[in-house]
Amino acid sequence: MSSRMQPLIVGGVIGDVLDSFTPTINMSVHYNGNKQVCNGHELYPSSVTIKPKVEVQGADMRTFFTLILTDPDAPGPSDPYLREHLHWLVTDIPGTTDATYGREVASYEMPRPNIGIHRFVFVLFKQRRRQTMNPPLSRDGFNTRKFAEENELGLPVAAVFFNAQRETAARRR
Repeated sequence: MSSRMQPLIVGGVIGDVLDSFTPTINMSVHYNGNKQVCNGHELYPSSVTIKPKVEVQGADMRTFFTLILTDPDAPGPSDPYLREHLHWLVTDIPGTTDATYGREVASYEMPRPNIGIHRFVFVLFKQRRRQTMNPPLSRDGFNTRKFAEENELGLPVAAVFFNAQRETAARRR
């Protein structure tokens, strides 16, 4: 098992969102230019309000990718009955570029967890060809596995997740 997979297994991403896979592409995710998303690290909702820069490395420009950002813990981790909530969907991202070169199918929705600690999972799939993918009817109840199957995407080629929880208001004395 690769060291890149261990945090996805421990964090329950493998199982709750994805089947086991072998990462074959490097994907980097940065918020506000300098905050890199690392598996299992916590980010404040106030630091993820604007869509991140997601770079796809290790493929040529003739290869296209689909990016999904999903929350498998909606509305709360103890009862995730809306699992999954789709936060972003971008298709046709050329290799060696970033998500801004792709086609945004579902616009970026900033993470706003209300109850408990939520996992926010970025998943990258390699497309067989450039293709049209329709947005889901609802962001709630999204299913990454089902979406991948319906669009013939196969297993992911990269994934990374961060944790976030509701920020408490500043306490006054």
